[in-house]
Amino acid sequence: MTRFLNQIVVGDSDEFRKTLTETDVVLFAGLSGDNNPMHIDEEFASQTQFAGRIAHGMLTASLISTVIGTKLPGPGCIYMGQNLRFVKPVRIGDTVTARVTVLEIQLEKQRVKLLTECWVKGEVVLTGDALVWVPKQK
Repeated sequence: MTRFLNQIVVGDSDEFRKTLTETDVVLFAGLSGDNNPMHIDEEFASQTQFAGRIAHGMLTASLISTVIGTKLPGPGCIYMGQNLRFVKPVRIGDTVTARVTVLEIQLEKQRVKLLTECWVKGEVVLTGDALVWVPKQK
């Protein structure tokens, strides 16, 4: 459902949950070309500070795009920018909750600033903010 600019208020929030699987990580590596052994080689990753494989940070961040493009603001909006800070690693099998919250509305430019966060087991693993263009209702 599309939310038009006049239907959004500061404080609105929505989320999407997904459990990241082995298939998700392997497909993302193939699609993106990011074959960093931290993501695809358990033997290598087990010798690092993470003691095992972790999901791609950008795979986790892509769940934010799911919320923005399908829920809040939803279909018709256009991503203009995204700032990210990766706080904790996400592992295969973790259920990630991606949440966006409206921080600011710029009516004259049809832009909305969003707080963007990803959570695993009640802990923030990714935080940032996004700027999106939102259509007006005709």
